[in-house]
This record gives sequence, structure tokens and C-alpha cells, in this order.
Amino acid sequence: MSIVNRLNQKASLSALGRVLASASGVLPGASFTKTAAAGQSFAGYSTSTSNTSIRPDETSHPIDNSSKGPTGVIDIPKRYLMGPGPANSYERILLAQAQPLLGHLHPPMLKIMDEIQEGLRYVFQTKSKYTLAVSGTGHAGMEAAIANLVEPGETVVVGNKGIWGERVADMADRFGANVVELKKEAGKTFSYDELKEAVETHKPAVLFLCQGESSTGVQQSLAGLGDLCEKNGTLLLVDTVCSLGGVPIFADDWKIDAIYSGAQKCLSAPPGSAPLFLSERALQKLKSRKTKVRSYYLDMNLVGDYWGWYNSRSYHHTGMVSTWYGLREALAIVAEEGLEAMWKRHMACHEQLWEGLSAMGCKPFVQDPKDRLATVNTIVLPEGTDAMALIKNAMDTFNVEISGGLGPTFGKVIRIGLMGANAQPATVALVLDAVKDGLKKQGKL
Repeated sequence: MSIVNRLNQKASLSALGRVLASASGVLPGASFTKTAAAGQSFAGYSTSTSNTSIRPDETSHPIDNSSKGPTGVIDIPKRYLMGPGPANSYERILLAQAQPLLGHLHPPMLKIMDEIQEGLRYVFQTKSKYTLAVSGTGHAGMEAAIANLVEPGETVVVGNKGIWGERVADMADRFGANVVELKKEAGKTFSYDELKEAVETHKPAVLFLCQGESSTGVQQSLAGLGDLCEKNGTLLLVDTVCSLGGVPIFADDWKIDAIYSGAQKCLSAPPGSAPLFLSERALQKLKSRKTKVRSYYLDMNLVGDYWGWYNSRSYHHTGMVSTWYGLREALAIVAEEGLEAMWKRHMACHEQLWEGLSAMGCKPFVQDPKDRLATVNTIVLPEGTDAMALIKNAMDTFNVEISGGLGPTFGKVIRIGLMGANAQPATVALVLDAVKDGLKKQGKL
């Protein structure tokens, strides 16, 4: 029996048991004594607080049921998530999350965490010991990187060419950094010479760049920047939230010092895990801090120990058990496909999308083809098109999510994501049908 079939069978049975137990109001293995008529409530079991664990010095009160709920079994509509994320997950990943819970320090759970770390080494292309999944979304990864690598008063040069540069600048400021923003018009990227001048002038502790800027649809070149930063005593920090697994990155060979990402985009895992990588230089910076990391929850001295970075395991917080099942399975799917094949698949879908969009009179927001991000595409519709009406029609008619612009592109573009499980010829054809239908209904075709 294949692993998919095994997951299918196990997940279906265990999920069915939980649903039935939930519907009856009784947990598996629990036993209750049925009460007499007085005080009976749901399924005939007592709701009285007379036998509860309320303290002797506390006063019991009647239960307020005015906000009681939800009730029934959850019902989720089917959507094709073709916006900037999250992307749809493979069924195998969703079924993995239906597996029984483990304790967050149980040996089988620690093994899963080890497998996640190894899978992240592959997608980051690093041999560094220092990979893990931060408990939280991509913003948690962003904040973890800033909180651990920046001390108050240090200079951070932020390449701001969209909303994620803006947020890193804001976040670094909150942690007491001297923030130097390099700003670039939406749809453009920074040249090596611009970045070289900034690093050599300001000698920052950290240079931040977003590889895939989902608000503008640009992919920033990282060529030569690792050597530049190393020469100037600067750490190179890169955001790959919407690019990891979709476009090439080589953490070690490009001498990147820190990368954070999101699990819910090209990896097709559920939201809630933020892949993180630190180089040896970055770890040395963390260990040589003069001040304590200002965030307890995101302190990699502590979180790293939970993940075994320092050859021990100690409790820090309750890990995202079911979410990490999904991430582990997503990384297994990446390994089975292979990174090169995965990168090629994303680029092929990007080219298929633009072939279809160009035939409809749509134009790319990013003018330079080499700067166009394959995973999140920013599209200028034919003049006079009501973008919001087109987006609504895609959802109402095709169950397809298409997004409008964000930050500097708000009101200027629509955005179509081709990430992970959704980077397939059939889903590209579906989203093209949705755009075509929307344009036809507005008399643009």
C-alpha cells in the first residue's frame, strides 16, 4: 500500500472517530453517569457545577449559554487559491494533519522535527545545522530574524521595494535599530551597485532584501551580495516567503546569512510555520550579543535548543504539532519531486499564464522580464476594466481566488499566484478561463 493510501486510510478512520465522538458529545474512552431528570441537559448528562473543581473561596454562578457555539461539524467550501497565498495544499498534506496528536517532546515528535530540519536544509540548499520552523506565519519568521540579529543602535539597511520592505523597516525600528531605507519604485529591483554603495557607506549590521516581493511581483537578484556583505562585516538577510521552493536559492553558495519564509505558499503546507535558516556567521552574531533578545517567544537561544541546535532538547513552548505534520509531509513531497524539477514547473506555469494573458490584452506590471517573479504575477488589465468585478466574478463563477494589488500596487493590478500544488497546467488554464470570462462580461474581449 502506498504512503498516500496509508495516510488516506488512517486519517479517514481517525477523523471519522473524532467526528462521531464530537457529534455525540462524548470523547473516546470517556465514561459518564447519567443523571436523574432534574438538572439534565445535553444528552442527559448533568451540567450542574455542584461537583466541579471550583475553589471553596470562589462563588459559582449559572452558566451563560447566550454565546454557546459553534455547533455541528465544520463545512469548508472548495476554493482554488490562485492569489498571493496561501496556496492550496496537496491532499496528502491535509491528511497528515489528521493524524493523532503527539506530545511536543515525545521521541516520535522530535524525530518529525529532525526530518523538518533536514527537509529545510534541502530547500534552502545549506548544510547548516541551524534550520527550524518558527511557530507562526511568515511574519513570525521576519520578527525572529530581526529580533535575534539586530541589537539596539545597530544599523540595518532595508531594501524597500514593496510592502515587505516597509514592514521590515518598521519592525527593525521597533527593536531599536538605526534603519536606513533604500527605496525603489514599485516594479523595479535594486542594482548591485546601488546595494554596494549603501553597504560600504553605512557598514550595517544587516542588509535586508526580499527575494520575491509579492506586493509588486518582482524578483530581486542576490548575485554577489553574500561576498559583499561578508567583506563589510554585514549579515545578509533574505525574505523568501513567496519564493522558497518556487525559484532558485542557494543559501551556502550565495553566502546568505539568514533566510525566513512561509510554509503556506510554494511548499503548499498549511499556514502556521515559518521556515528559518541561520548561517554560522549569523549564529555567532546571536551568541555574541551584548543585550538579551527582546522577544522571549522568538529567542533562538531558547527555541534553537528546543530544536536541538545545541546538542540538547529543552522545553520552550508547545510546538505546532499537527501543523508540523503538514510541513513535514510538504517537505517530503518537495524531496520526491526534486528542487530543479519544482523550479522548472513554476517557471513553465508562469510562461503559460503570460502567454494566455497577453492574448487577452493584459500587460505585466513589471517591465523587465528578468525581474518578473514566477510565483506571484502582477497584471495590468485592459484600460477601463473593473478589477474588483473581475475578481468577484472569478470567485462566484469559478471558485477561483484572484487578488487585487497590495501596498504600492493597490488599485493598479490584479495578482495571480502560481505556487506549490497550484503550479499546474490545469490550474493555470482554469485561472485563465476565469480572467477571460470576467473580461468578456465587461466587453473587453
